[in-house]
Amino acid sequence: MPPAPVPAQRLRLSAQDCDLGAFRALVERPTDPAAYPRAAAVRQNVPVYAAGELRDDARTAAELVHALADGPGIVVLAGAFPDPAVVDRATAVFDALIAGQRASGAAAGDHFAAPGANDRVWNALEKAALHDPEAFADYYANEPLSLVARAWLGPGHQVTSQINVVNPGGAAQTVHRDYHLGFLSAEAAAAYPAHVHRLSPVLTLQGAVAHCDMPVESGPTMYLPHSQKYEPGYLAWRLPEFRTYFEAHRVQLPLAKGDAVFFNPAVFHAAGANRSTDVRRMANLLQISSPFGRAMETVDREAVVNSVYPVLLRRKAEGVGEGWLERVIAASAEGYPFPTNLDRDPPVDGLAPPSQADLVRRALREEWTPDALRAELRAGHERRESR
Repeated sequence: MPPAPVPAQRLRLSAQDCDLGAFRALVERPTDPAAYPRAAAVRQNVPVYAAGELRDDARTAAELVHALADGPGIVVLAGAFPDPAVVDRATAVFDALIAGQRASGAAAGDHFAAPGANDRVWNALEKAALHDPEAFADYYANEPLSLVARAWLGPGHQVTSQINVVNPGGAAQTVHRDYHLGFLSAEAAAAYPAHVHRLSPVLTLQGAVAHCDMPVESGPTMYLPHSQKYEPGYLAWRLPEFRTYFEAHRVQLPLAKGDAVFFNPAVFHAAGANRSTDVRRMANLLQISSPFGRAMETVDREAVVNSVYPVLLRRKAEGVGEGWLERVIAASAEGYPFPTNLDRDPPVDGLAPPSQADLVRRALREEWTPDALRAELRAGHERRESR
């Protein structure tokens, strides 16, 4: 007996699958506070956590994952950076990068806003590490950021960062979903099978750290809670009726300096218009990627590691904890060993050769000099080359 045919709608999604009524049935539901016992409050359907009270344990991770996958798709970590000096030092670095970019005549565009509306620094992670490795290390040693990233993506995740500054009068973005499928045209997104539409959101985690107080009038990000659960959403967000619905029903949460927000990349969202007269709204936009996917930006992680390693070596000698070191390594070094050239870089002690992060851990353990690590990183890079 021949197998039953697979229904065509299960293989591909199209604009014809986008039903605003079905969408509304998903998003017009309250977020149950009982499902988030570790949250300090639920505001506008979004769980808000006191970051300093979060425990790094399996139950907390499970609650965060539930919120991001099956709940509203968004969590706010109030006070994620409790030391304002850490944020201010990073802000000074970002301001210096923006000033240098302006002086050079370079203008960074934006995916979803008019060119020139924002100050945008792409690949801010690498640039910040090279500009001020001390400030970089203190910033990315942050425990709450690491907790959410590991809960959603597991070990070996990759951090990228873009700085976005919207000055008073800056226009809002248009509603969208994010990387991977969210950056494709409707036609290109529709070419991917439905299961890829379901897979894509679990390959990345979106986040933003507030580098100033962000009242609603300054335009913090607008969200539509629960919208990440709508399967054809990578096609729907472009449709006029869905955009109109978003504008009428989105929520907008004010943030204080040092707060962080994380959200499923499939949540319908958009940066708001800055209607203030005096708030230069700066956010560090984080895209944290699964090692099983690919990061949005090309980052010279070898250069980042070489810049930051002396800081790690010195902080270890001063007695900083292993967790602190691990968080900085995770933000700076490549945590996944592939792709590589298996002729020249074969597995030795397992199924994979050591990753760049493994090499940094070994260097710290054996107290290599920066020059010794630099040489090994270069040799490893050459082994991974295809020629």
